[in-house]
Amino acid sequence: MIEKGNLTQDEMDALLGNNKQSAVNEPFQFSELESDDVGQDLNEKMNLDLLLDIPLEIVVELGRTKKKISEVLELTSGSIVELDKMAGEPVDVYVNGKLIAKGEVVVIEEHFGVRIKEICQSPL
Repeated sequence: MIEKGNLTQDEMDALLGNNKQSAVNEPFQFSELESDDVGQDLNEKMNLDLLLDIPLEIVVELGRTKKKISEVLELTSGSIVELDKMAGEPVDVYVNGKLIAKGEVVVIEEHFGVRIKEICQSPL
């Protein structure tokens, strides 16, 4: 029987790691978790609600081109830069840098918008 506040030498050695037996690590056995469908559904909904509030950057790209530094330095107000896409050709819609759709440019009052025409398939 151990008195309160007093440890035997073996107990002190075990606590301090001086005991060779304490150096042997045995794997810890976890108990199985019980399935709680109601709690799990609630947690999944809460996790989904957290994800739904994450802001995303949407970029609509009309086209691209390549220019030499000298050509860029020659640009002035009123300069026209020709792009690789034809007028009326679908524009690319990117979400956080990933191409997700193609669409057509529309005008809504005084603002530009995009009408989604095709959702891009993710590559396998």
